[in-house]
Amino acid sequence: MTAATVETTEYRRPSWWRRNVTSRTAYLYLVPAFIVMGIITFYPLAYQVWMSFTDYDITNLKQGSAPPDVVGLENYVQILTSSIQIPNFDFVRLILYDIWWALSNTLIHLVFGVAIAVLLNTRGLWGKRFWRALYVIPVVIPPIIVATTWRNMFDPDYGAINLMLAQVGTFFRIPPEFFQIDWMNQVEDPFPLIPLPLSYFGMLLANTWLGWPLFAVVATGALQSIPQELYEAAEIDGASPWQRFRNITTVYLRPAMIPYSIYGFVITFNLFYLAYFMSAGGPFGRTELLVTQAYKLVNEQRLYAQAAAFAVVMFFILLIITLITNRLAKATSRFDQ
Repeated sequence: MTAATVETTEYRRPSWWRRNVTSRTAYLYLVPAFIVMGIITFYPLAYQVWMSFTDYDITNLKQGSAPPDVVGLENYVQILTSSIQIPNFDFVRLILYDIWWALSNTLIHLVFGVAIAVLLNTRGLWGKRFWRALYVIPVVIPPIIVATTWRNMFDPDYGAINLMLAQVGTFFRIPPEFFQIDWMNQVEDPFPLIPLPLSYFGMLLANTWLGWPLFAVVATGALQSIPQELYEAAEIDGASPWQRFRNITTVYLRPAMIPYSIYGFVITFNLFYLAYFMSAGGPFGRTELLVTQAYKLVNEQRLYAQAAAFAVVMFFILLIITLITNRLAKATSRFDQ
């Protein structure tokens, strides 16, 4: 074979464009989704971050108005130092209360959800499907209806809660006037050693009714995936019910419940409608959440730049909390590790 023949038959590697025909087709199908996400998600997020570094206000909403001035980190400094001139604004109190609100609700939802799921997973229990369908009803009710209904139930004069307490009080000869409790606006704390207003406990009761069913649904799915042979083997080995629950049930529940608890924490952290429609952040902003404060900055105070910076701060707070929780709880680790 001559040198010319070898040169003409030399292998040429196909170009990148030809080697990735399959990948190009897959990316082509993703292009419409990326365009839609870019318009409705990525662009607004980027625009909001830009707003947070400016003095954007209501005058900039007019078409043809002058662009806002860049102020750097001024909006973030005002937020972190509680220097925004609006009533009852205290950033440290806001974040501490919001974290406690989300944490306390998530723990209660987790305990109630797992307990009800374990109870309804008992062999031979009558009406399992009926009870499981019944406790999911709160989840499908529109949030505004839930908040408004519970707000009316806590009405000091005609609310169902006070009327029920008054009926119970008649058995102990307590006058009905004693139970005319202003749940959402009472300034004095109900418990001297706990710096939480009465409206917090009212919203906690409402959100407990609303939040534990989904935890029970997730726990039920995890319980039904546990092989019954494990329980039978543990029973043969003489394990008590508590030992079977601790060493089998909780081990198989962890991969499902911990990630969902983190998700529930984030949802409760940003639970707008209860805090806004039930207590309106009162009394004196003590039940204000970060998300309701951001909403008021936009719709009541018209402080668009500060509201944009507030939203960015909220994002990083949730990101840090989620990463720490995931690290400590090992939410993404395997159950057998």
